[in-house]
Amino acid sequence: MIGRLYAEALSGAEVHVEHEDGRLRPLDATRWLELTDGDEAMLSRCHGPTLDVGSGPGRLTVELTRRGVAALGIDLTPHAVRLTRRAGGLALCRDVFGPVPGAGHWATVLLADGNIGIGGDPLALLRRVRELVRPGGEVIAEADPPGAPSGGEVVRLRQGPVAGGWFRWARVSVRDLPALARAAGFTVVQRHHQAGRWFAFLR
Repeated sequence: MIGRLYAEALSGAEVHVEHEDGRLRPLDATRWLELTDGDEAMLSRCHGPTLDVGSGPGRLTVELTRRGVAALGIDLTPHAVRLTRRAGGLALCRDVFGPVPGAGHWATVLLADGNIGIGGDPLALLRRVRELVRPGGEVIAEADPPGAPSGGEVVRLRQGPVAGGWFRWARVSVRDLPALARAAGFTVVQRHHQAGRWFAFLR
């Protein structure tokens, strides 16, 4: 159900993210179909094989491929994977916590568009992506602004009367990312602000 509702959102349908307390916020998934301001902060740092975790419809994977950078997107939604392939990118239906091709050999791992929240446990996710990146490689994580609160939540997707299952997600302020990164085994953390977006570069 989550995948179907996400696919609907990618098609432009009105889908919301519902919180446990009943709050609703629009899921504007169509913004991930095209390159947007700030993407270059990530793309310009990808010079070797790049894994795009939670790649969605694949705008970053496709653009890296266009630039001659080997890139693979992984996403849980079959429709998103199909969109990536249709646009000329390579993508697979995979869970980042399951088997991933090339584990330990990726030069860069991307956690764009707030995907640091996947699974609701940012520390566990960072420890996992550290296993995926090669020695000396880099993880690029997009986070919330410095003044935003960090924390886990349980949410679901809703389209009118139809709702998907509840799942865990997390939001992380870029202010709190260095401590999480170091706890996950990264020793170098740089923060970057571009086009109203915040990124952390982890090595």
